[in-house]
Amino acid sequence: MFKSVLVANRGEIACRVFRTAKRMGIRTIAVYSEADAHALHVRTADEAVLIGPAPARESYLDAAKVLAAAKATGAEAIHPGYGFLSENADFAEAVMAAGLVWIGAPPAAIRAMGLKDAAKALMVEAGVPVTPGYMGEDQTPQRLKAEADAIGYPVLIKAVAGGGGKGMRRVDAAEAFLDALASCQREAASSFGDDRVLIEKYILSPRHIEVQVFGDSHGTVVHLYERDCSLQRRHQKVIEEAPAPGMDAATRAAVTDAAVRAAKAVDYVGAGTIEFIADGTEGLRADRIWFMEMNTRLQVEHPVTEAITGVDLVEWQFRVAAGQPVPLAQADIPMKGWAMEARLYAEDPSNGFLPSIGKLDHFVMPDGLRIDTGVQQGGEVSQFYDPMIAKLIVHADTREAAAAKLAKACGSVQVWPVKTNAGFLVRCLEHPRFVEGDVDTGFIGAEEEKLLAVATIADDALKPFALSLRNRAALMTQALGGDLVARGFRLNAEPRNEGRLYVDGEARTLPLPWSWEEQFVDFFALESTIPAFVDGNAFAVTYVMPSATAFGTASASDGSLRAPMPGKIVAASAQAGDAVTKGQPIVVLEAMKMEHALTAPFDGTVESVSVTVGDQVGEGTVLAVVVAT
Repeated sequence: MFKSVLVANRGEIACRVFRTAKRMGIRTIAVYSEADAHALHVRTADEAVLIGPAPARESYLDAAKVLAAAKATGAEAIHPGYGFLSENADFAEAVMAAGLVWIGAPPAAIRAMGLKDAAKALMVEAGVPVTPGYMGEDQTPQRLKAEADAIGYPVLIKAVAGGGGKGMRRVDAAEAFLDALASCQREAASSFGDDRVLIEKYILSPRHIEVQVFGDSHGTVVHLYERDCSLQRRHQKVIEEAPAPGMDAATRAAVTDAAVRAAKAVDYVGAGTIEFIADGTEGLRADRIWFMEMNTRLQVEHPVTEAITGVDLVEWQFRVAAGQPVPLAQADIPMKGWAMEARLYAEDPSNGFLPSIGKLDHFVMPDGLRIDTGVQQGGEVSQFYDPMIAKLIVHADTREAAAAKLAKACGSVQVWPVKTNAGFLVRCLEHPRFVEGDVDTGFIGAEEEKLLAVATIADDALKPFALSLRNRAALMTQALGGDLVARGFRLNAEPRNEGRLYVDGEARTLPLPWSWEEQFVDFFALESTIPAFVDGNAFAVTYVMPSATAFGTASASDGSLRAPMPGKIVAASAQAGDAVTKGQPIVVLEAMKMEHALTAPFDGTVESVSVTVGDQVGEGTVLAVVVAT
């Protein structure tokens, strides 16, 4: 066994590989870009090497820099992770030519399975069922349309060199084919440098079933059962599970046998995945599952296979790369219980799932399950890389128990201020169709209205956050030397027993249990914002003290006007030297989607205005000072 390994990847991928390497006593080496200088995978490794600027093409995708790092650190092996260079045959050959152990698929297998048309032809020869379609050399629009017409609509146009959902178009009618073809070819050329396509019959109720295979250099290939990855959004997997719901023994035997034949056809060594498309209109049937493609690497969703088999697939990769045989015979590989994995992304489902970047001021994951992540509190989500920040993996005796456990875990996620899809994941996992196992690749699109419903928070759930904010404001004022006065006091009237909140910018008023022993703070510290987490959703909650609402100002007793919360200056109507009367607006702050006028606390003269229109200010910043006359 080699004694050191360099992982040519980043984030949770590198952290995952390092975890097994450390358990096996193998020295770990990380590579990192300038954007990842303080990343978790860098701090986790025994040694780390800077290999370039933030863009992946100048760092993680630069094979020469990765090899140089391996040489400089004395690495004996390179693990490519998944993504980046993991399916680059030229890189694999360069690693081996440098005398290093390549912990990945053989270059010949990568090439054989890298082009979808050639891979399908190879599968036909191996007796593996493939989806009806056209994979010919004639790429003229006329020939391609004729083949699509013969197959029958709907059809799927797929880039020969495609992957990750790119270079793929569904066509429902003959008259739409040529426009879709042109669009697909442009995207394929841009993304892969190859505009060739193939045509497949589009399956109306498609299930995405994949089989984990593992081969060694002694000619053995085994499978570790199947996974169901049907819950997808725009061809990107969202939730994966193992085994596949509705899979009977006969169908499982047929699909796993086909997967093993596929791997043997390319003399496969290492971890790989054979992906199948199934027609789920009448449940899973052996005669309605077809080969789609092979991923010649470890997959993002491999933890669910590890959970049901008890196997560490990365350990197997190390052992097989070192020349050892596959550790278990096929008959000895168990399948116990049910596992599910949810991909937690830094993205905003309410805004078209756009990535959300920035610092993770608050990052708390639930206990009692496996969490694979490459970030931690205080870290940062970069604009340069994939926005997946964690994988939540659960295992239970039954599918129903696993789904409930994962929904609870996703609902306990706390991330701020970066937005995540945690609430969306909860709604997916609790949807009646998902619970029943009635899922295909069109599930999210069909149920989008329910899954993307605007999240709300009830008044009862808000009360603890309002009380917390009130106490926080009191502590802030004490620290700043502010005066304390009786809670809710009003001359000749009962004390106010309510609090005013802004939840994501919208005003809410609710009763709160005041007591005369409690006190509140001077105006300048009367507003503060904290996140409230409910069912995986994060809400920005700002508490406004009753007296701040009544007086419409945020001023200290010395006449200093301070920003009640972070915001932007949108108006400054007074200048130094101006005479002002009590209540006259001095500065207007825009915050939480509302304008807040800061007014003169008494008759006087403006001594100074320290901001201009357009300035961004923090909470407590002195904006202007008024002196009494």
